[in-house]
Amino acid sequence: MKTLKDVISLKFKTSESEGVIFHGEGQQGDYITLELKKAKLVLNLNLGSNQLGSIYGHTSVMTGSLLDDHHWHSIIIERHGRNINLTLDRHMQHFRTNGEFDYLDLDYEITFGGMPFSGKPSSNSRKNFKGCMESINYNGNNITDLAKRKKLEPSSVGNLSFSCVEPHTVPVFFNATSYLEVPGRPSQDLFSVSFLFRTWNPNGLLVFSNFADDLGNVEIDINEGKVSVHINVTLVKKNRIDISS
Repeated sequence: MKTLKDVISLKFKTSESEGVIFHGEGQQGDYITLELKKAKLVLNLNLGSNQLGSIYGHTSVMTGSLLDDHHWHSIIIERHGRNINLTLDRHMQHFRTNGEFDYLDLDYEITFGGMPFSGKPSSNSRKNFKGCMESINYNGNNITDLAKRKKLEPSSVGNLSFSCVEPHTVPVFFNATSYLEVPGRPSQDLFSVSFLFRTWNPNGLLVFSNFADDLGNVEIDINEGKVSVHINVTLVKKNRIDISS
């Protein structure tokens, strides 16, 4: 396919921060990749470079943040030559691609939800998308409908289900004064805690627990944007352990 104009739109939701949403490439070095990186949306596009290195077409644009919140997000990519409009949740970003070429030459299949293993270093380091997509439209073709009716030929479809499973997680919101106190487990020599959290605040106490029999305590907090674990033990000489990440 050699196109001067492209319109690609879809909706997605995921709780993963990394994953390829769609990818296409050509024999002449052209490519287009839309992916999540660190919960941000990244569009990589190349309409062509020359072998002399004087024309370098690679263009990368990043938009959005915290997109792994398992809420629906909408994407529209409109391309006319080197002019691109990238719209995420109604917020539009306009840019021009690098290089001097206007056409996108894609010789192979376009993949949604991942990219085929090509042997290139970039293909095996990227994660496939894990989550839900709907309303996938590529240049006027309703990909979601065609895939469901098995009208995409040739195509390789693996482990697709045409439904969206909701996660069984219940979030808890804490304000500056609230906390949750739960009973401890006496007579246990193991202390284990795990949780997911998200905050804009650089400082705050996450977990605190006293050990039984006045043996000490454990504290997990955020200090200047870093998570720290402090373990205080009363019965040994080196009575404090600090771990920061």
